[in-house]
Amino acid sequence: MRSNNGSNRTLKMAALGTLLFLHLPMFIIILYAFTTDESTYSFPLPGFTTKWFSVALQRQDLWQALLLSVKVASVATLAAMVLGTLAAAAVYRSNFFGRDAISFLLVLPIALPGIVTGIALRSAIGALDIPFSFWTIVIGHATFCVVTVYNNVLARFRRSSNSLIEASMDLGANAFQTFRYVVLPNIGTALLAGGMLAFALSFDEVIVTTFTAGQQTTLPVWIFSQLTRPRDRPVTNVVALFVIAITLGPIYLAQKLTADSADAGESKE
Repeated sequence: MRSNNGSNRTLKMAALGTLLFLHLPMFIIILYAFTTDESTYSFPLPGFTTKWFSVALQRQDLWQALLLSVKVASVATLAAMVLGTLAAAAVYRSNFFGRDAISFLLVLPIALPGIVTGIALRSAIGALDIPFSFWTIVIGHATFCVVTVYNNVLARFRRSSNSLIEASMDLGANAFQTFRYVVLPNIGTALLAGGMLAFALSFDEVIVTTFTAGQQTTLPVWIFSQLTRPRDRPVTNVVALFVIAITLGPIYLAQKLTADSADAGESKE
């Protein structure tokens, strides 16, 4: 009993240490969004204030960057949901030479450092004489958003039974009807979870945006540019708090959907 209690206590301490390691920096950012001292990070805080929130909300450049980030993340997510689903269906349903290599290449962009992807995209776009614009940002973000959707949908395909699709085709349904009434309901939660993760990743991506945005500034790039202005640190912390709040929702919902679908699958078995 003592040994078990000691092991449980050690595991709890290890879990607590991991949580602190991961989230303590974010807590510090949130804390200093309320400081009255605009120039230094002194502790304890000299005082608490919410004036920096009103200052941040009055910045037009902030609103422009936020709107651009939401637009880019939305379009990149839609593109990723379409391309990722098609790629997952092709890899799962088809048996062709090099399928494993294709699957590896589809997953590779999320493993590469963002700066490498950004440099590669900038070189390719420049070589093709394509002007940097909103759409080049979307292309850059879609390269890694596709991966999250692809992984989620492919995992769901592997847990699904082919008998439902075969029964649908045997009953006279065409490919579109089979996809709409059989395939889509089965992969719906995985597709939605992958889309939410893709939105969160796209919204806070900075490296790819920096190398493909041209004169347009998304929210992460705006935050990066503010780091050279010491007196704007509290405003930057407030905006970072906004980013944390915006990305927290999709990630939580994606995790919830994935957990619920996994529990439903286990109950059926």
